[in-house]
Amino acid sequence: MSGIGRASVMIGAGTIVSRLTGFLRGIVLVAVVGSVKSPAGDAFATANQLPNNIYALISTGLLTAVVVPQIVKAASHKDGGRAFISKVFTLGAVVLLVTTVLATLAAPWLVQLYAPGYTDEQLALATAFAYWCLPQILFYGLYALVGEALNARRIYGPFTWAPIVNNIVSIAGFLVFLGLFGGPLTRVVDWTPSMIALLAGTATLGIIVQALILFFFWRRTGLHVRPDFAWRGVGLGQIGRLAGWTFLMVAAGQIAGLLQGRVVSEASGDGPAAAAMGYAWLLFMLPYSIIVLSIGTPYFTQLSEHAHAGRDDEVRGDIGRSIRTLGVFVVFATFALAAAAVPASRIFTNTASEAVQAAWVLLAYLIGLIPLAVLFVVQRTFYAYDDTRTPFWFTLVQCAIVVATAYGAWGLVNAGVIGLEHLAAVVAIGQSFASIVQVVLATWLLQRRLGGLRTTSWLLSLGRFVLAAIPAAAAGWGVFVLLGGADGWTASSALLGAVGSAIIGLAALVVYVGILALFRAPELSVATALVRRFLPGRR
Repeated sequence: MSGIGRASVMIGAGTIVSRLTGFLRGIVLVAVVGSVKSPAGDAFATANQLPNNIYALISTGLLTAVVVPQIVKAASHKDGGRAFISKVFTLGAVVLLVTTVLATLAAPWLVQLYAPGYTDEQLALATAFAYWCLPQILFYGLYALVGEALNARRIYGPFTWAPIVNNIVSIAGFLVFLGLFGGPLTRVVDWTPSMIALLAGTATLGIIVQALILFFFWRRTGLHVRPDFAWRGVGLGQIGRLAGWTFLMVAAGQIAGLLQGRVVSEASGDGPAAAAMGYAWLLFMLPYSIIVLSIGTPYFTQLSEHAHAGRDDEVRGDIGRSIRTLGVFVVFATFALAAAAVPASRIFTNTASEAVQAAWVLLAYLIGLIPLAVLFVVQRTFYAYDDTRTPFWFTLVQCAIVVATAYGAWGLVNAGVIGLEHLAAVVAIGQSFASIVQVVLATWLLQRRLGGLRTTSWLLSLGRFVLAAIPAAAAGWGVFVLLGGADGWTASSALLGAVGSAIIGLAALVVYVGILALFRAPELSVATALVRRFLPGRR
């Protein structure tokens, strides 16, 4: 457990700094292009999301699901896995390069596909941004490929800390933009080619630096990788079979996201749309990244080793311990962030009224945070057993619900039940509902496979955390009201929104910890031990 604890702290500390600098990046970007009711902001968000979608396919799909377990297994080869990794890296680099070239050439079609609700002028601006942003695919992929290989060798730090450099580069470039051109420039007609090149070029430069910095740490793996185009004979066929289901799964997710984005694009200029949903998702992902990835990633490496050795009982123990440890943090984060939804949303908006609109989107996403944390563990357990087919089927159900609810929300707009300003929030509720269905189905299927998961134990723990979090959130909301609510100082600026969110979160934390201590929750001591590792002088 001490090894997992140290790795969790390394990943968690890097993720915290990365997310904080990411928040600063977002604040500066909002000052450049705005967020709510910003056609230019939505255009940039759509263009910059295109390479991210490919990155999600590569990182969440092929690498995490397939390559990490295979690299763990390849360590037992006579050469320590060097031939295997050389072939995988060569193949990956070729695929990334070809994909990047084809996607960049298809930029106008991709933008039209993702945002049919944009005006012709907005589509042209988004396409211009996309030409600069799509080369990020190559460097996102290299970052994921090298980073996951480092993780598989238990070298967790560089993969987590590299995005900080990306954020610093982006912040510097965006500040230069503000110094030269001012902001926020929310109208499409305000943008010139030089502005487009500086903004989108800066975003891409940050990703390039993020990827290249990982190569400085490669020597620590002890592996000597060389170009190797002989892709037969070391198990790439096994990867192909596993990746087939994984790519189908992630492709289904991308299609669902595409259709969801097409619906949301109709609200651009009238309410929260692509940009606002992106910032709400950034807030949503803050606790997920810091908590779930920092604690869950080391568990996944250990769980893969236990599954490969056929120690199913230890796998069940890994599942229960990881969910309970994740749960004590994630449940609090969900309720505390809900209490601070308005000031937190003010960080990425330009007015208090925009923050209120964006807060509804954040609250809708938060419904799915706890299920998503449980899904992280359950889904990766399937991956540890080299089963990528089952995750495809329960993800397909989730994608179908996402699409159905998105178009259902659009139907409510057409029927006059809701306005365009509420479309994004209703779409986000549909996504959270889909996540709940997905995790229930996934847990049931895994339980059948392993002959039981001891679900009662960790469900009771999650229930105990929720009972403690409800009054904690009420205390946080009370502090928000006492500080003036949406008309108070916590929603008056981005900086004060961050300060207000911290105060609300601290009030909620005191109540939450106090109630868990009253319950004598055993997970509290584990959580306290993890937190202590972050303190100066601790190991």
